Amino acid sequence: MSITAITTAQRAERERQVAEAIHSGEMEGLPTSEATKADADKYVSGEIDLAELEARVRTRYGIA
Repeated sequence: MSITAITTAQRAERERQVAEAIHSGEMEGLPTSEATKADADKYVSGEIDLAELEARVRTRYGIA
């Protein structure tokens, strides 16, 4: 895991994307676990990239 420097605009866009994804899931009756929220926060801050976030979520929920 490596931290990637991101701009304020990139962080804001990541925050928007994560909020939209969580909201979409909730609208479908799919709650977001605390572990997934923690991973999403790491994505927003630049600690992990989108591919790593996806891999963690897929592993957590057994999605191939």
